[in-house]
Amino acid sequence: MPYDPPPYLAGLSLAEIAALVGARKLPPVDQWQPEQRGDSEMRIAADGKWFHQGGEIRRPAMVRAFATLLRRDADGQHWLVTPQEMLSIDVEDAAFIAVDVAAQGDALAFRLNTDDTVIAGPGHPIIARGDPDVPALYVAVRHGTEARLNRSTYAQLVEMALAGGVLNVASRGETFSLVPQ
Repeated sequence: MPYDPPPYLAGLSLAEIAALVGARKLPPVDQWQPEQRGDSEMRIAADGKWFHQGGEIRRPAMVRAFATLLRRDADGQHWLVTPQEMLSIDVEDAAFIAVDVAAQGDALAFRLNTDDTVIAGPGHPIIARGDPDVPALYVAVRHGTEARLNRSTYAQLVEMALAGGVLNVASRGETFSLVPQ
């Protein structure tokens, strides 16, 4: 099956980005409560690479498919969820990597390593962790999962913040500090 990569964020309007987000039909993993549990024998490394039984999953379409089934519980455990079962998955840092950011109107849109798009705001906050000397920035994705900003995306976001004279950014009416508390 052919794959058409999405266009670059910088070339899209906010309405076009919102249409991309809205067009993505995702399974309702938050509504599924299967009783059968197990271990997927999968791991997501801190660099965003997916592994199964020690071998890297190299097919991007498979990673994108598995990523639609992810959720994280209140204890921080990540799960691959289907209507029949929940399989634990080891996540070293975050389930996703934010690989690009674009400011469009009053919003910040992030592209993830799975070609998903997230618009930061009330349901998708930007979170600063670590300490002021070594911060790590994340954006909430869905079902409790997060994306860690890669180095270049982090630098883009800091540049946007510094243009305003503070280490805060705003998106969809929310203001987010880039300095861990």
